[in-house]
Amino acid sequence: MSRYTGPSWKLSRRLGISLSGTGKEIEKRPYAPGQHGPNQRKKLSEYGLQLQEKQKLRHMYGMNERQFRTLFDKAGKMQGIHGENFMILLETRLDNLVYRLGLSRTRRGSRQLVNHGHILVDGKRVDIPSFRVKPGQVISLREKSQNLTAVNEAIEVNNFVPEYLSFDADKKEGTFVRLPERSELSAEINEAYIVEYYSR
Repeated sequence: MSRYTGPSWKLSRRLGISLSGTGKEIEKRPYAPGQHGPNQRKKLSEYGLQLQEKQKLRHMYGMNERQFRTLFDKAGKMQGIHGENFMILLETRLDNLVYRLGLSRTRRGSRQLVNHGHILVDGKRVDIPSFRVKPGQVISLREKSQNLTAVNEAIEVNNFVPEYLSFDADKKEGTFVRLPERSELSAEINEAYIVEYYSR
């Protein structure tokens, strides 16, 4: 199953969650897309709710189904609560941390930065978006990429960096200080539904 490359605003409206992080797509038309617009049937079955929650999280991090399921299975082998471990593993992906540091406005943009070799981890170039960053590792821009317009614009508008990261805007580098806690991650996701979905 390949990665979704269609219109992200339409998908955001279908799932009822802002995938861009700006909230503009939901603000403009706060109902699902389609011929019947706001008059569509809203009630979902239990399976429908579980599937919708899984799709929300999968599209939020821009992953295909196989990658998503593999990471879910890996979280199940760790000590602790399965759903929380899964959310934490998703958060430690390199493309996500580049987005969280404010080097890109969207996760799609951060994935592109990583793919094109602009990002260094502990001084070494890493071009794999799913690379798992460990606490203590430093994420930075390579020297040739320091003046990228998109990165500078993103840093200017970014006004929030999570507590589990530290960021130096002048050097354009950040450190993954520690693993995040569940309370610091997306409150609009109910990971228990995702665990139930895959346990069927």
